Amino acid sequence: MESANPKFLEKIVRKLAIEIGPRPLRQPEKLSRARDFIQETFKGLGLVTHLQSVIYKGTEYHNVLASIPGVNPLELQTEPTLVVGAHYDTVASSPGADDNASAVAALISSASMAAKMNLSNVVFAAFCMEEPPVFRTKNMGSYWYARHLKRIGQKLIGMICLEMVGYFSDKPGSQKYPFPLMNKMYPDRGNFIAIVGNVKSRAFTQRLKGLFQMHCKVPVESLNAPALMIGIDFSDHWAFQKHGFNAVMITDTAFYRNPHYHRPTDTPATLDYVKMAQIVDGLTLSIRQICTDFNPDAR
Repeated sequence: MESANPKFLEKIVRKLAIEIGPRPLRQPEKLSRARDFIQETFKGLGLVTHLQSVIYKGTEYHNVLASIPGVNPLELQTEPTLVVGAHYDTVASSPGADDNASAVAALISSASMAAKMNLSNVVFAAFCMEEPPVFRTKNMGSYWYARHLKRIGQKLIGMICLEMVGYFSDKPGSQKYPFPLMNKMYPDRGNFIAIVGNVKSRAFTQRLKGLFQMHCKVPVESLNAPALMIGIDFSDHWAFQKHGFNAVMITDTAFYRNPHYHRPTDTPATLDYVKMAQIVDGLTLSIRQICTDFNPDAR
């Protein structure tokens, strides 16, 4: 398998964060530009895309769903499916390089590599709305997709949410935690990637962590905890957990590490694209293993 290209990742981040800029809910034209860019990029990589409408206060937005030809992510599939997703909106005050263009870039890059593996039981989803005012509500784009899958009776292998995967620091004390005890259990340098989920998703978390440890050059940590731990469910995996699916988040830990979180300074220049590429490599190889474990004919 070819390795992910750091320059390709940076190109996507710059397109979203600089050329398009902030992509908040109140600027639907910006979200439409981002949607079109993501959809066309997926298509250019040989994937088939489907748009799922999401209505909020009379305005139509869209989730972009990508898969190999012959698979419709909005229809019931006979085999359990893996969903890999990232939101493409931002808060109004930030260009959102790390939050969440970094994850969208990782999503697209992984999809381009997975497409060559001909995996039929994985869907790559770019969600239209995650940030306030819809954050952790039924109006999130991911909630609409999770609810749809539940309604049609689709079984999932699990859901992997990509949320801020580009900011790293080797500076001592650069990594923060919600509870002091965690400082003794986890690194104090923000140079790792984290896989987190609720208690129900523990087995899925550990499976994914084990695969990352085999395939990713970036150190990986994991945590499963109830919602009382601030940040444990702060992204699109929350929506899938609400519908009973196993769902985890892969993240650089957001505001526990990145000082530019939700600020105008969240720019492409602050990200580490080499580490991002290494994470994409680990993610894609993990996806291949998970999908073929459930369906040996998927590749």
